[in-house]
Amino acid sequence: MQISAIIPAYNEAERIEAVLRPLTQTKTVQQIIVVDDGSTDNTACIARAAGVEVKQLPLNCGKAAALNYGVQAACHNVLLFLDADLVGLRPNQINELTNTYFDQKADMVVGVFKNGRLNTDLSQIFAPYLSGQRILSRSLWNRMQLNMEHVDFGVEIALKKLSLKDGWKVVKVELDGVTHVMKEEKRGLSQGLKDRFKMYGDIVRGVFTKVE
Repeated sequence: MQISAIIPAYNEAERIEAVLRPLTQTKTVQQIIVVDDGSTDNTACIARAAGVEVKQLPLNCGKAAALNYGVQAACHNVLLFLDADLVGLRPNQINELTNTYFDQKADMVVGVFKNGRLNTDLSQIFAPYLSGQRILSRSLWNRMQLNMEHVDFGVEIALKKLSLKDGWKVVKVELDGVTHVMKEEKRGLSQGLKDRFKMYGDIVRGVFTKVE
């Protein structure tokens, strides 16, 4: 089976190349889609220069909506989701994610940070289900009957709840040396904290959102 990779991105021009480079170097992914979620920088230009497909949303709709837009544009039924601000991702780690999905006949594979940086390592030790790095089928993604714009950053919680409800086989893969850029580093302390609290609010909403 072939794989479509989907990377939602909002103002990640300075960082997205570090994610696209290892993706384009692996042969296990047949389609790479960057969903530019209303960026005001050169995210779309950088992605096109890397030779991948770019879908642009005119307005910032949020992570869940951007992922869903990418799913609708994907040609293949196995979906690899990656965040656009990863640091340290290597081609062999993408291969490990995809091979684990097929070899272990998993319903979902989740990549968790290890030995990247202390704060991101700790967050994924305590809450690995919040990772944006995962593989699942289109049919399982479509099981989420949710308002994607309302869910936003709570999409990972929604997937976790659905996996528990339906008894999915979920396998974790450690991504050694991988981390991501903190919101405060990208957008400054004030805006970064504001965005972080919004994310936490989305996650809390996701906890209390019913999945069908």
